[in-house]
Amino acid sequence: MYRFKPELRIPGPVPVPNEVSLQMAKPMINHRGALFKEHYPKVLARLGPLFGTTNQIHMITGSGTAGMEVAVSNLVSPNTPVLCLVGGFFGNRWAELCAAYGAELHILDFPWDAGIDPEKVREFLKHHPEIELIFVVYNESSTAVLNDVEAISKAREGHSALLVVDAVSALGGTPCQMDAWGLDVVVSASQKCLMTPPGTAFVTFSPRAKEYSQKCRASRYYLDLRRYDQYMEKSETPFTPNINNVFALEEALNMIEAEGLDNVYARHRLMRDMMRSGIKAIGLELLVADEDASPTVTGVRYPNADGFRARLRERYGVEFAGGQGIHANNIFRVGHMGYATPLDVLTALAVLEMDLKKFGQATKAAELVMEA
Repeated sequence: MYRFKPELRIPGPVPVPNEVSLQMAKPMINHRGALFKEHYPKVLARLGPLFGTTNQIHMITGSGTAGMEVAVSNLVSPNTPVLCLVGGFFGNRWAELCAAYGAELHILDFPWDAGIDPEKVREFLKHHPEIELIFVVYNESSTAVLNDVEAISKAREGHSALLVVDAVSALGGTPCQMDAWGLDVVVSASQKCLMTPPGTAFVTFSPRAKEYSQKCRASRYYLDLRRYDQYMEKSETPFTPNINNVFALEEALNMIEAEGLDNVYARHRLMRDMMRSGIKAIGLELLVADEDASPTVTGVRYPNADGFRARLRERYGVEFAGGQGIHANNIFRVGHMGYATPLDVLTALAVLEMDLKKFGQATKAAELVMEA
């Protein structure tokens, strides 16, 4: 028997509220029946304010990477010139996906501890008018960096390239204004700030992206967005969906709407500031500077971080995430997104204090932030 309640403080999948979990235990229903067809389009429409769009949002049964592949497979024909902005593990995933679909791949690399520089994007595009698609990560959870996608969008300065955004670990934790910022494709998933079990991805195309996709020559079947458009006309999905996740998402949206989006975003900013203040107070080194800091995950430099995380898990039941790519075993990451509160941040900091024998330093700093 556990001596403690396991505490999941990773950047996804996140803890799921009991009210949401209970939806997963409901009896199975017919995905072509009246009940599902009544709820499905309404639930997707309620995602509109989080995406900041009036465009149709589609649900794909799969992980966030499935949503990313929807974007690539419906836009990238063989030899399409694309630009991938890589500043972390998931920026690199865009590059891997584009390569798999035969793109003419251009990569603009950035340090894995800072945000993407829009000026470098602007300069690159001036010399590469042939680029048709740009792929970027909004919140690079592997590095705990929040990229300024609005500024990156503006950096096109009339360039015709479409901007495709991975908002998997950003959506619901920080504002996303797809229409106002001129984003062409936005992808997200259920298991992050939407505090719903893994298994569903979401993707939406602007009218310009939808028109561009009509000429795509990539081979695709399950991820062919044209099928999803056709079936949405009758409030259905082309293939069997993750039915109970739709009802779980409906309950999660009830909670988000009751709190209010502005309050949700403010809570995430508060948790970020508390975590960062606490980490500094106990003398640990943050991976990124304040101006690039993610509101949903914090990265901390630590030698042999994997051994340290294992000790925290075994002694206290608190689970932090490890580093990825070049940061493997050199950092640990603390998730504070979705179903999380300032008290969860205090718990995470208290565990670090106890293990490092620096009692009260981090939590006192975090409490001061919370009181401010």
